[in-house]
Amino acid sequence: MALPPKLYQFLVGLFASLGSLLFGYDLGVIAQVIASQSFNSQFKPTDNETGAVVSVFTGGAFFGAAIAGPSGDRFGRKITIMIGACIFCLGGALQTGAQGLGYLYSGRAIAGLGVGVLCMIIPLYQAELAHPSIRGRITALQQFMLGVGALCASWISYGTYVGFAPTNSGQWRTSLGIQVIPAVILAALILFFPESPRWLIDHGRPEEGLRMLAKLHAHGDENDAWVRAEYDQIQDAITFEHEHEAQSYAELFTDKSCLRRLFLACAIQASVQMTGVSAIQYYSVTIYGLMGIQGDETLKYQAISSVIALVAQFLCIMLIDRFGRRWPLILGNLANMLTFIIATILLAKFPPGENGNKGAAWGFIIITWLYNFSFSASCGPLSWIIPAEIFDTKTRSKGVSIATMVSFGFNTMIGQVTKPAMTAVGYKYYILFIICNFTNALFFWAILPETAKRPLEEMNYLFTHAPLFVPGMKPADYESRDLERRVEEVEAKQGSISHVEHKTY
Repeated sequence: MALPPKLYQFLVGLFASLGSLLFGYDLGVIAQVIASQSFNSQFKPTDNETGAVVSVFTGGAFFGAAIAGPSGDRFGRKITIMIGACIFCLGGALQTGAQGLGYLYSGRAIAGLGVGVLCMIIPLYQAELAHPSIRGRITALQQFMLGVGALCASWISYGTYVGFAPTNSGQWRTSLGIQVIPAVILAALILFFPESPRWLIDHGRPEEGLRMLAKLHAHGDENDAWVRAEYDQIQDAITFEHEHEAQSYAELFTDKSCLRRLFLACAIQASVQMTGVSAIQYYSVTIYGLMGIQGDETLKYQAISSVIALVAQFLCIMLIDRFGRRWPLILGNLANMLTFIIATILLAKFPPGENGNKGAAWGFIIITWLYNFSFSASCGPLSWIIPAEIFDTKTRSKGVSIATMVSFGFNTMIGQVTKPAMTAVGYKYYILFIICNFTNALFFWAILPETAKRPLEEMNYLFTHAPLFVPGMKPADYESRDLERRVEEVEAKQGSISHVEHKTY
């Protein structure tokens, strides 16, 4: 029995998002690594060296995202995913066997390079495969699987932390080595999955593109009305783009519509890092320590936090195509701001080490969990969904590449400065994230149009015609409805042919 088309698309997107599981696993595991006794006794890192262990990974990811742009255009989406997974395997192996900080830096930089490739290309691949009505759900898998990776890392890290003696390097090597397994599976099997039909059509292989569209949307029926309409729309859009749109990165900055989309995608990725998520993920142990919570208790609480995040990400997958993109992003940033306000007050009123107030400690833990829920239900998934869906086929790989580079650039900065900042100014560091979450919400209220459920080929119409200040616009006024019209025309034509054939026989 053949799978329903939308379920098939979802499962393909789910497998591809093994690449984001790798990123999530690293986000979760590195907090345990830099907190373990055996790691610190073996390497004796300073605060800046600890920051470098964290940030060199995202520094590598910055360059990986840059590589993935031209690779995705030249070699295809699947080959680029395989390249990223293979690079990650090499980096993971180097980290696991590291005998000095230099080896560890190298392994993390290489693994980061692979993750940068994967995090850039996977949501793009998912968006190009998905039906418009479930595109948000499928691209939200990027953040969901990131959460699955963080959850696995939390509990595996907790197990190795308490299961190995403090002098045994298996306390951190084991959890680092496990991350190679899903990378091997992804690299070995991704070529058996469908290529993006848009990439195939864009590269002079229209017959394969049509066949892939039919496989994804109509059990292989190339005469299905929706398949024919989307195929014709993609063909027309790509023909126009070849004549008018970006042939190089420079043209992204010269076309007003492209520049608007690039600015929006980069702003979203930068804003997400300034919500404070990386500071909490990388330095959860340090942050809990500020409240006097030490040792394996911090890892247990972080593992619970990962479960909460996963629940929030699942809710996002279920609801994002119903509620759209604009208001979940705005309200998510405001909710983040409220949690940081409360956390800052707790840290200020009950200074670490000056009291034994367990109520304040528990309050801080619960607020951290609430922040994680808010972020994981809104800002996290949307930072991958929106950039992947707003560009044209010709500009998508380039635009998403630049936006992902911005994400990792800001991620690297936060990873490097958080440890020294927490040591130097303590709770006052959180004020930065209060301000940023508020300005994020205000900014996207002003400039972000609703993009949910629009075919990818109709995004150009939206961003060319919608006003720059969007609060007063009516989304229905900026819908071209080109795909719907094409479907009706194909159905009418097929109906006429069937009628003639019926009369003939």
